[in-house]
Amino acid sequence: MLGPKQEAQGALFYEFSIEDHVPQDHLLRSIDRFVDLSSIRAHLAEFYSHTGRPSVDPELLIRMFLVGYCFGIRSERRLCEEVHLNLAYRWFCRLDLSDRVWQTAHQCPRSDVIASVVAARSARSF
Repeated sequence: MLGPKQEAQGALFYEFSIEDHVPQDHLLRSIDRFVDLSSIRAHLAEFYSHTGRPSVDPELLIRMFLVGYCFGIRSERRLCEEVHLNLAYRWFCRLDLSDRVWQTAHQCPRSDVIASVVAARSARSF
């Protein structure tokens, strides 16, 4: 006798770790060992306004730009899509599966952002 078709029911809880799904020899793991952006907020605080819309986390922005640079992703929209879909990119950007990826509404000039970071870091070094 042919039984009824089984309908898949989604689980209520999942045990999932992005860490376990990024290979140990992945390029972003090698880069992550040398990238320390823990103090970036303090260095860039003067560039952010206290009013208006909430800004994108500067560490997330820089990590996303590093992903784009390393993997040749030139468009911010494409970069947001790739970070949304790729587990290794999410891991490098410190995003969990439930975290929303920054969505670009306009073209953000990468060179200006990176130049500001380098200038701020250089000025504080001397």
